[in-house]
Amino acid sequence: MVEKLATSGQGGWWPDVAGPLHALGGKIHDFFSPQAEAGATDDAYEIELEIPGVDENDIEISQSGDVLTVKGEKHAARKAEGKTYYFSERVYGAFQRSFRLPGDVDADAIVAVCENGVLKLKLPKRPGTAEKVRRIEIKAR
Repeated sequence: MVEKLATSGQGGWWPDVAGPLHALGGKIHDFFSPQAEAGATDDAYEIELEIPGVDENDIEISQSGDVLTVKGEKHAARKAEGKTYYFSERVYGAFQRSFRLPGDVDADAIVAVCENGVLKLKLPKRPGTAEKVRRIEIKAR
C-alpha cells in the first residue's frame, strides 16, 4: 500500500501534483501483487498466494528476521508471429510480497508447496508457544 506524503501544513502545488501519483502507485502495486490469504491453526500459520502461470523455478522465497518475502516473475508465453492481438488482459512481469512473521513462528521449519497456481506456505509455531487467553474483568465505577 502506498502511503500519502505528509504536507506538514505547508501549502503550495506539491500536494496537488503528488496526490494522483501516489494513488496511481497504489493501483500499480495492487495490479502486480498476487492475491493472498492468511490463516492459522493451533500448530501453524498458513499463507496462500495466487500465482497462476508462474513456474515454481521463477519463485524465490526468503526470510530475514521477522519478514518473509516472496518474489517471482511471470513470463510472457505468447508469440505474436502471424497473429494480431486486439486486446490482452493477462499480466506479466515481476512481483514481490512481504509478510511480517509472528514471534512464535519456527522459521527453520517453514515449508512451501506450489500446485495448481497456488503457492502454499506453512509456518509452524514453535512448540510451547501457544497463545494464552486471559479474561479481563470490567470493574464498575
